[in-house]
Amino acid sequence: MQTIKQKDELQYLEVSNRLSSIKIAFQGAHIFDFSLQGHKPLLFLSERAHFKKGKAIRGGIPICWPWFGSHPSNKNLPNHGFARTSLWKHEKTEHISKEKTKIIMSLKSSKESLALWPYAFELRLEIMMSDILELSLKTKNNSEKAFSLSQALHTYLQIEDIHTAKIEGLDQRPYYNKLDDSFNNIQEGTLSFSAETDRIYQELTKPLILHDKNQDIEVETVGSDTVVIWNPGQDFAKSFSDLHDYSTFVCIESANALNSALRLKKDEVHTLSSFFRVKLHS
Repeated sequence: MQTIKQKDELQYLEVSNRLSSIKIAFQGAHIFDFSLQGHKPLLFLSERAHFKKGKAIRGGIPICWPWFGSHPSNKNLPNHGFARTSLWKHEKTEHISKEKTKIIMSLKSSKESLALWPYAFELRLEIMMSDILELSLKTKNNSEKAFSLSQALHTYLQIEDIHTAKIEGLDQRPYYNKLDDSFNNIQEGTLSFSAETDRIYQELTKPLILHDKNQDIEVETVGSDTVVIWNPGQDFAKSFSDLHDYSTFVCIESANALNSALRLKKDEVHTLSSFFRVKLHS
């Protein structure tokens, strides 16, 4: 089943099948809800999130592109790029079976995008929904010259309590700590949270597992060996007017950043993918 609905200023696509349902804002191709039938949402969405034209939605899966974080040379340009606030096109919805559905969204360079970033491009977000959520973000360079980019699928995962959540799969992996601008830190054991955390982990070779109170969420990245882990903590969270509760989410973001940032030649295509699998505790 598929319908187009409105939330404040933004239109969104709602699709469901026998196993799951999803809501995707046309602005940003922003998935702000994914739920297995009969279960709580996989994704965190702030109760104060803005559904306004030109504003990013706090929660779900913002697409950070063609730069992650602040622009490398011009701090006046929008944080995390322009893809998350651009209007995408819904290419198609294909019900492969009663339990699996494929959705394709696209964004192409425009007069507005060229004013911010002087390259021709095509983006395609391919979403596969079943009992697993699969995302593939494909970037094609349509310019006559090469361009560099960084990107992330900035996924907010909903949890019971950040203070008891743990992430497995990072042991002995190097990371950049944004909080003190330090490189070559090494993770020891599982990652737990007691304060603000903002790290870019690298050289990852296997999926991460988020251990929550009643479920485990496996996050697999393909197309990069880099994942960003973020939670603002109690103090920094107060600076976000559109965030109602820091303790019920953690961001695990498949990313091309730092050493895994990209340089694409003319007509070259790169795909960054995330896979989310939920296992409920018995």
